[in-house]
Amino acid sequence: MSDSATTPAPDGSGPAQLPEPARPIAAGYAFTGPALDLGALLWDGVCHPDAQVRVPLPMLNRHGLVAGATGTGKTKTLQLIAEQLSAQGVPVFLADVKGDLSGIARPGQGGDRVSTRAAETGQSWAAEGFPVEFLALGGIGHGIPVRATVTSFGPVLLSKVLGLNRTQEQSLGLIFHYADTKGLELIDLKDLRAVVAFLTSDEGKPELKGIGGLSTATAGVILRSLTAFEAQGMADFFGEPEFDTADLLRLAPDGRGLVSVLELPAVQDKPQLFSTFLMWLLADLFHDLPEVGDVDKPRLVFFFDEAHLLFHDASDAFLDAITQTVRLIRSKGVGVFFVTQTPKDVPSDVLGQLGNRVQHALRAFTPDDQKALKATVKTFPDSPYDLEELLTGLGTGEAVVTVLSENGAPTPVAATRLRAPESLLGPVDPAELDRAVRESPLYGRYAQAVDRESAYEKLTAAQAQAQPSAEAPKAPRPKREKAPAEDPSLVEQVVGSGMFKSLARSVGTQLGREITRSLFGTARRGR
Repeated sequence: MSDSATTPAPDGSGPAQLPEPARPIAAGYAFTGPALDLGALLWDGVCHPDAQVRVPLPMLNRHGLVAGATGTGKTKTLQLIAEQLSAQGVPVFLADVKGDLSGIARPGQGGDRVSTRAAETGQSWAAEGFPVEFLALGGIGHGIPVRATVTSFGPVLLSKVLGLNRTQEQSLGLIFHYADTKGLELIDLKDLRAVVAFLTSDEGKPELKGIGGLSTATAGVILRSLTAFEAQGMADFFGEPEFDTADLLRLAPDGRGLVSVLELPAVQDKPQLFSTFLMWLLADLFHDLPEVGDVDKPRLVFFFDEAHLLFHDASDAFLDAITQTVRLIRSKGVGVFFVTQTPKDVPSDVLGQLGNRVQHALRAFTPDDQKALKATVKTFPDSPYDLEELLTGLGTGEAVVTVLSENGAPTPVAATRLRAPESLLGPVDPAELDRAVRESPLYGRYAQAVDRESAYEKLTAAQAQAQPSAEAPKAPRPKREKAPAEDPSLVEQVVGSGMFKSLARSVGTQLGREITRSLFGTARRGR
């Protein structure tokens, strides 16, 4: 046909005609504003480099999903998107579960495979490294330590980490409420353990009656869970200095967005922990950032790897909080990409908010695989492709893409051969990582853990102060004469002591009042 679009053939031998069914697909990605280049359109196994598949930059805060079976190229897709966001001045957060994303800091290495991929996709490839900050949960591994105080982590997320049921989660919330109102700061796990131990002691049992009927049996379960949690070496993740998530929003001196890479290989055997910590980072951003509405480009794009771990065995309240956070954080300029194997790993209420989709190949070896494949196909708009066949036949570095156009409408489904990242594929040397960490401007702020006076120290001091009077003989007194006002509890002694009043004056309004908590029960104190 005379009006058919043409593109160079992949082998350079001459023009290749873009087939009629593929033209509306290519037209759906012809954006006029700034956009990220994902790759080139595939049709009947032929790559058309003049038909570029792109995602508009302003739409990156409408969230997204990167999915696919192991070994299909998801990690390289994250690297490709992160590079282009950084180049356009957008900070990026990446969770590096396998330890192979650190290479984004160094220029890539060319070769025949890279040259071939660049020619096929119409990419002008040039080796380039990007500004990176390396982070590590609790300082375990190579990176700036990322810690959270127990009080800001909150009871909902902590319950998820501890594996508590719904009733125990509600009871833990009451304990947090008690500590908040009494000015007992929960900085690390020993603080929380001290408060729970006090509430289960003879001196503290009367306090339970005033905080909503918390049973001593449930408090005992929580205490045992905390003790087991600490015995697994989890204490390092909680404490001070607490990581300020505003540090994820920084730009490099040259104006490129900083790529914050959270190194997780050292804790990949603790998936429940790191997935919940990622949710804390996101919830903390939601708690702190102001509303900005629709923006020309996101303030941050947050990639949430191994997303299925977050949703596994989650309570309805927890899922509701995730859904609401994802829905509302868009207006604060933050885009969230969930990274997992199949869309069915993400609850439908969350999946419905993910406007940008990059679906790598799926396997269909078992009946369960077949069921997941059919479910995945149903999540895509109508398409001229046979998606069941296509999704099982995609090669490494190929994906089915649909995004939101500049006017917010879904684009046509496009089989895409993705571009090659320009940074190093694979990890950098651990010694180089450690050197980069020591040279970071954040090193002086976060490297050294601090253990200041908090709930544990206050309760210990109060117990020591109360010990002499406990040993002194007391005359028996009829039951009817006993009154709560004449027999203050141990915590009341703490709150009324000169030590506590002095500390409260020095810290101001941070103590002695209830903390305001967000959807997940997270809170910010001392910022």
